[in-house]
Amino acid sequence: MKKTTGTPAQEESAAVRSRAWDVLIPARASYLADVSPHYDEVFHDVAQRTERAGSLGKTDIAALVVWKRLSAQTRWVTELMSLPDIHVRAVTERAVTAVRDTTLPRSEAARTGRGIIWELPGFRTGDALASAILTAAAPQRMAVYDSRVQHALDTLGLTLTPSPGRYGRYLQLLDDLLQHRGPHADSWTARDIDTALYWTGRPDPAPSR
Repeated sequence: MKKTTGTPAQEESAAVRSRAWDVLIPARASYLADVSPHYDEVFHDVAQRTERAGSLGKTDIAALVVWKRLSAQTRWVTELMSLPDIHVRAVTERAVTAVRDTTLPRSEAARTGRGIIWELPGFRTGDALASAILTAAAPQRMAVYDSRVQHALDTLGLTLTPSPGRYGRYLQLLDDLLQHRGPHADSWTARDIDTALYWTGRPDPAPSR
């Protein structure tokens, strides 16, 4: 990493980022080495359908629930499945448009998209599934968030609080890391960082998400 000069707070922030990259680069390599290359096929299929349709339907969301290994035996799933697919697509289409809007900073686009997804049952708390939907809508721009990512951030000293607007702040944090990456991470995307964080935050060796 490049040496920086500035205030003590700026120097400490630079040191935290440098230590984070020292962990993330080998974590990403381990993720790629240990995880089946076929695991993300479901995610890629949803992303491709979203690219063509410009929205996600109930079938796409159900696929992402399985991909994220979330429970479907919850009240919000019943409420979501009870909605017409055309209504779900009308909401997700607006979210897709928001996160693909390159006139907005990545973090603002993420915040806007997250606010739109909030309208659907099951998306008013937590960011795991919502982030998967938004990432499927813009795979080269967004990133997935979950409890393991949060654990990794905490471990690395990268602050991300649970207050409202967390997903937008998460993307801002990833942007900051990307802006201060070294040569070994030149081609990284926000999605690459999220997989490295996920691998770092796992409690013990476990299957991929």
